Amino acid sequence: MNDFERLRPVGPLEKYSTTRHSLGLYFNVAVSATYILPDTFTLPLKDYVYKACETLIGQHPILSAIPISEDTEDTWFVRLPEIDLSQSVAFQRRTRDFPDNNEPDVELCELLRVQHSTGFAAPLPYWRLFILTDEANDLRFTAVYVFHHAIGDGTSGKAFHQTFLDALHTAATFMTPGEVKQVIQSPTSSLLPNLEALHPCPTTIPFLLNALFRAKVWSHRDPRLWTGAKISAPVKTELRQIIIPAAVSAALRKNCRQNNATVTAALQAAVARALLTHLPVKYTKVQMNGAISCRRWLKGGEITDQSMGVWVMDFAESFYRNEVNRNPDTFPWDQARKSRATIEQALGREGKNAGTCLLKHIDNFQDLFRGKIGKDRDESFEVSNVGVLQSKQEEDPSRPQTTRAMFSQTPSALGAALEVSSITGGDGCLVLGITWQTGVVEPELVNAVIDTLVKELHDAAL
Repeated sequence: MNDFERLRPVGPLEKYSTTRHSLGLYFNVAVSATYILPDTFTLPLKDYVYKACETLIGQHPILSAIPISEDTEDTWFVRLPEIDLSQSVAFQRRTRDFPDNNEPDVELCELLRVQHSTGFAAPLPYWRLFILTDEANDLRFTAVYVFHHAIGDGTSGKAFHQTFLDALHTAATFMTPGEVKQVIQSPTSSLLPNLEALHPCPTTIPFLLNALFRAKVWSHRDPRLWTGAKISAPVKTELRQIIIPAAVSAALRKNCRQNNATVTAALQAAVARALLTHLPVKYTKVQMNGAISCRRWLKGGEITDQSMGVWVMDFAESFYRNEVNRNPDTFPWDQARKSRATIEQALGREGKNAGTCLLKHIDNFQDLFRGKIGKDRDESFEVSNVGVLQSKQEEDPSRPQTTRAMFSQTPSALGAALEVSSITGGDGCLVLGITWQTGVVEPELVNAVIDTLVKELHDAAL
């Protein structure tokens, strides 16, 4: 690998993920989508998938880049000279029928549970693509894109599928039998810049001093706060898929607008209430960590929602039992409005004083993260919502379409006890990928929380 072309050092936010990966504290992100191909697709499915992958690799140079020396402070991206698709793309026949209506996809969940507990190793690419095919119909399949968090954020996973969808259409239009390649030469284009190269990530002196005091001197632990079991490694992932039917999802979006909230804010309030409903009475507070894309603030305009890389920042919200249960018979819209206000304040700061801004001040990520093992977590749950993954606005029967989608990720050993990742697919269903680390949250608690969460979201749609 010393002979591979060196591209650029990883930035601080990217190093946050390369370090976690090397220590077994976090492995990857996944965005999955079910595709329906028109009858005009008459060649073998593998040909179309390989041709589409060739297109994507040519368009997104990060797909042929891997981080090396992850276990050091001198981590670089290098370019693989070529990618053998047979090593990174796997085709798997389903043993059960596609799930009907709003039933969880058991085979998808089983695959993701394993993948979110499995890292990457050079010299293979730091992404994998699984194609779950239907025994009876090759024109319907689920594509599961699994990738290292240093090469992409949740929006990048969505961008993969949007590009893949277009590439499939192009392949069907222009590809001839026998044209497909298994080994793809990597592009020569440069990597897109890291977050810190495009944004100053500013911090005020009081914010910096407060963070320094908490890290170096003393940090008060609120005894009312629940954050699950202490930090441990390596991560083994537990996972549940929750599907909110299209009609309920549409009603939820409408009610969010009418109540001056958003779907993300409503999700945060619903998860908080569900947790506080089932936690022991001594815990009266939960802490939420949220992720927001900062692509809209980045200078130069070269980073769009179709770009692949890591350009996210964080924000936080606290919820209290007496507030989320003030009116137990109705959805806590006041808490959802509070969450929306917090999100808008974070957006208004345009990245100033975000926790992400502190990463550039860390001298040794390896020592810092190792030092956290065995200590308490800071957060109870995280909510990441990447919005809607849609096919072309006007349905064209000659084009491939996507229907059900799912967004999920490894639970971070350093982060929240419960990870809630959400996306809405082309079928209109809001799907939650809920993950947690084995041993950090009791399965009975998770099951009870999920049952209550589903009820809360249905109530919010009424």
